[in-house]
Amino acid sequence: MGIIFFGVILLVLAFISRNGENPLSRFRGILTAIGVILMIIGIATQSIRQIDTGQIGIQKLFGKIQPNILVEGLNFVNPLVEVIKVDIKTQNYTMTSSTEETSMADDAIPVLTSDGLQVVIDLTALYRIIPSEAPNVIRTIGTGFEAKIVRPIIRSKIRNNAAAYEAIQLYSLKREEFETSLRDEIEADFNKRGFFLEQLLIRKINLPQSVKESIERKLTADQEAQRMEFVLVKEKQEAERKRVEAQGVADAQKILNSGLSEQVLKYESINVLKELVKSENAKVILMGDGKNSPSVIIGK
Repeated sequence: MGIIFFGVILLVLAFISRNGENPLSRFRGILTAIGVILMIIGIATQSIRQIDTGQIGIQKLFGKIQPNILVEGLNFVNPLVEVIKVDIKTQNYTMTSSTEETSMADDAIPVLTSDGLQVVIDLTALYRIIPSEAPNVIRTIGTGFEAKIVRPIIRSKIRNNAAAYEAIQLYSLKREEFETSLRDEIEADFNKRGFFLEQLLIRKINLPQSVKESIERKLTADQEAQRMEFVLVKEKQEAERKRVEAQGVADAQKILNSGLSEQVLKYESINVLKELVKSENAKVILMGDGKNSPSVIIGK
């Protein structure tokens, strides 16, 4: 706009100097030519606007937001419009109590749970502006979305949702349910205002020290109970195994005893003696049942 304004000034001076008595009259032609050239350059420059990747352009003419959106690349526009560039890439908004991240993030959110305890929740919201809603966002909200929309909505929804849970439920038992409910409500509010919530991440829930110690004691007790239950199951299984093994041995002995008659034993003894007699080694074999005189068999 500055070039156009300067060109207009030169044309005005050229018009004023049309009187021959004016000292500038001899430069009238030069002033007119330069003025026209500057206006042409200014109008051409203002008529072509470049929008970078990941941005859109919102046109503002005499204070009124225009509905037409400028896309990335070169765009031909009214040279009198003001172009507001809006970033439509994914934005990362983090609220944390970590001292290492305070330079890049906002403060965390302290909330009261249903049992009256205060917990501090760290989270990250990934969001972006909806391109088609950008003109209305600029008209109704302006720039600085985080301070005007993102932070207030997140704080309000976290406090409202956390009030329905006890501290220990937020920490472990119903954390996923809490995160899902919170994400759904924030997403609905964002959509109403022209923003899209891509993801909401509950990074950490900081409990009071007394609650942490209580949870740790409970978890330790639960783990010990589970360990003892496992030991008892193993002992029962081992006892059952030994009982089955003993029963098998007893059954085997019973079957063996029932099948070994006196005749069978004598028959087996005769077979063993036959094998011994066939052996080439010298031997002396005493035979008898212990009641009569033993028989003697002498081999090689």
